[in-house]
Amino acid sequence: MHDSGKIIGGLVIFVAGLTFPFWFTLAAGQADYRPDPERPTGQKHCVEDTAYMKAWHMDLLDHWRDEVVRNGQRVYLPDKRWPCSRDEDCTGGFCQQGICRYDMSLTNNCLECHRSRARFCDRCHDYLEVKPYCWDCHLAPEEE
Repeated sequence: MHDSGKIIGGLVIFVAGLTFPFWFTLAAGQADYRPDPERPTGQKHCVEDTAYMKAWHMDLLDHWRDEVVRNGQRVYLPDKRWPCSRDEDCTGGFCQQGICRYDMSLTNNCLECHRSRARFCDRCHDYLEVKPYCWDCHLAPEEE
């Protein structure tokens, strides 16, 4: 065991390199930073609840794309059944048989409430260094 110093030194360098992102973030004082996207005002609810949309909105949009393009299905019935009595009860949607339903459309549904790509979409996507491909086909909303 004449190489124990080299092994211990190598392990120290390895652990320091592995944990670098964590202690660097702590030292920079940004450990508790979270992006704060601008939320629409005056809206009752989204097509799904906030926790679902934070975690799964891209899967939802992919599902919508597949349903519209491949199956011709354009109406979405959310997992969370929002009760309604008239269309105005369904933010971005319409009331049918006492349940809110929504058009499966990024442009005609989501962007009705989330009008600013920079102040809503980009704040989280930039923070997470994610480059969504939505805008390859869809027109980005015009900034106000």
